[in-house]
Amino acid sequence: MSGTFTAEFRCLEDICAFAGRAAQQCGFSEDDVYHVQIAVDEAFSNIIEHALEGAQGQEVECTCTVSDTALTITLSDYGKSFNPEEVPGPLLDRSLHEREKGGLGLFFIRHWMDEVHFESSAARNVLVMVKRKEPSR
Repeated sequence: MSGTFTAEFRCLEDICAFAGRAAQQCGFSEDDVYHVQIAVDEAFSNIIEHALEGAQGQEVECTCTVSDTALTITLSDYGKSFNPEEVPGPLLDRSLHEREKGGLGLFFIRHWMDEVHFESSAARNVLVMVKRKEPSR
């Protein structure tokens, strides 16, 4: 399933619901569906704020591929290129007052998803997030 979403915060609920339906279709537990939605929320928010810098009229493509073993979510945008390896991890051992603002989005995405791949070119950014299903017992 594929969808195109306007890169505005008012569309967060729509893209999260879209990903949630795919996670349910994949057979994930309620908790895992929620974790997928958190990852998509963080990724979409980061695209709006950082890649597209709040530019009006931009769109984000979202494709959800369901298989017997995993859910793959791909988000594509045409914003500013980005290297996630340049983003320092959050200092979780410090109090909220001692931490830099932000930085938790990538942490949550990496924490809740099993694989995270990012490709960036001069024209397009592609984020691929994979959530694997637990083997049946």
